[in-house]
Amino acid sequence: MSTPPTTDALSVADARRREMAVEHILFNSLRFIVRQHPELPDELERSLDHLWDHADDGTRDDEALREIARKFLKSLRAES
Repeated sequence: MSTPPTTDALSVADARRREMAVEHILFNSLRFIVRQHPELPDELERSLDHLWDHADDGTRDDEALREIARKFLKSLRAES
């Protein structure tokens, strides 16, 4: 028999679900916009130098954040 999830586990699960929902809506919105503006992925790619991780502790990793954005744009290009 499994134990009920802790409050921390529920908070992490809620955050994960919100992230997945927002990513889904954002990605599908961008796919729609790119059909009208095919230059958008290139414009977003050029903006990545200005993207930075707002963490103020040892977890801050600007380049890891940019790499996630690059993968997102790669998927967007593949879908459009």
